[in-house]
Amino acid sequence: MAKVYVPSTGVEDWKRFLANPETQWQRGYSAMAAALSWEAAQGLPPEISDLVGGSPELLLAIPEHKVALPGGRRDSQCDVFALVRVGDETLAIAVEAKVNEAFGPTIGEGMNNASEGKMERLRFICDLLGLSAPPPDEVRYQLFHRTAAAILEAQRFKTDRAAMIVQSFSRDHRWFGDFAAFAKLFGFEARPGQAMRHILPSGVPLLLGWAIGSPEFL
Repeated sequence: MAKVYVPSTGVEDWKRFLANPETQWQRGYSAMAAALSWEAAQGLPPEISDLVGGSPELLLAIPEHKVALPGGRRDSQCDVFALVRVGDETLAIAVEAKVNEAFGPTIGEGMNNASEGKMERLRFICDLLGLSAPPPDEVRYQLFHRTAAAILEAQRFKTDRAAMIVQSFSRDHRWFGDFAAFAKLFGFEARPGQAMRHILPSGVPLLLGWAIGSPEFL
């Protein structure tokens, strides 16, 4: 994990952090939409600010931020990781940007013939979230490890709260059903643009939300 970061000079600086920049860096795709959105805001994009509430101030945003998790071989890579101040509190946010891209394999697909390391990772995440392991097969695994990334970074930076926010630029809220199924595990009925707050086993508040991005960035 890189320890030294340099300031962005514009949208194109985001491209080099992508796993496959030649295919992912296109208009209408989540990577470019997120970059355009965050650069235009020069702070938190308004839809994310609305979910956080109060008068949030962006302290730091890192594109394609990687967070190591126990077990497995790959880090959880947040499309954007942000540190935010809200009044006297600080908040660690992992952002997952979406347009038409799916959330990847379900728990059932991802854990089929899984290695012991991968099973260890899932158990760790469930313990972190306060959920029973194994979770339902149909829930998307990406939502689990992205939320875990937010919590681990909240611990590392000693913030008061953690948040996992899907920043969706899809006009028809594509894949919202997958997010709603994940939120239901915590007892929530998810709605686009509405924040949900859950207290983790550690006592740290976790915010979950589906932010509605502006179509101007597609």
